[in-house]
Amino acid sequence: MRDKTQPNSAVPGDRLIRAGVVVFFLGAVATLVTVAPLFLGAKPFPTYMFGLSMLMAVGFLIAGAGVLRSIAAGRRQARDASR
Repeated sequence: MRDKTQPNSAVPGDRLIRAGVVVFFLGAVATLVTVAPLFLGAKPFPTYMFGLSMLMAVGFLIAGAGVLRSIAAGRRQARDASR
C-alpha cells in the first residue's frame, strides 16, 4: 500500500492541521506580547489581549481535529482496499 502513495498527496485533514498550526502560532505571539510588559515593568495590556492568548488552545484543537480526520480517512481507505 505504501508504494502506491504519492509523496505530495493531500489527506483530508491536512488543511485543518495547517490552519491549526497558524492559529496556534498567532496565539503564541499574542502570549509573548501579553506577558512581555509584566517582565519589563511596563503597563500591562488590556484584558482582551489575554483572551487572544487563548488562540493557542483553539489552534491546538483545530490541529487535533485535522489529525483525527486524517486518521479516519486512512482507516476508510484501508478498509476499502481490503475489500
